[in-house]
Amino acid sequence: MTIYHLYIFDKFGTMLYYAEWNRTKKSGVSREEEAKLTYGMLFSIKSFVSKISPHDPREGFLYYKTNRYALHYMETPSGLKFVLYTDTAALNVKELLQQLYSKIWVEYVVRDPLWNPGTPVTSELFQTKLDEFIKQSALYGIRNI
Repeated sequence: MTIYHLYIFDKFGTMLYYAEWNRTKKSGVSREEEAKLTYGMLFSIKSFVSKISPHDPREGFLYYKTNRYALHYMETPSGLKFVLYTDTAALNVKELLQQLYSKIWVEYVVRDPLWNPGTPVTSELFQTKLDEFIKQSALYGIRNI
């Protein structure tokens, strides 16, 4: 299983953080443009799911899968949005995202007195801890496609 890249957005759609690990293909647009496209797509999918679902979508949109990758989504009560791209075989990503939020984001960003909410995260400690967390997860790996 492989983790490709991660976006973290605030409730207003500002990209707070981006990281990549085993991403081999680039989109051909700038990272900022790709982030805007990703956020816009998420906004549309969430709206579609809430309107078209035959049941009360308590958890709403969680992921979608193509034949080449899967996009996993978690939104916190405060509106933070975690978007993780993986290969299609990835399992238990919801738990991984919840742990990423509670063990890494809260510990190394929220509790950082130098970070201002709504601004991009530049903490090297957060970057290091996130990288360690991802690389130690069962989902991390390199898969030849």
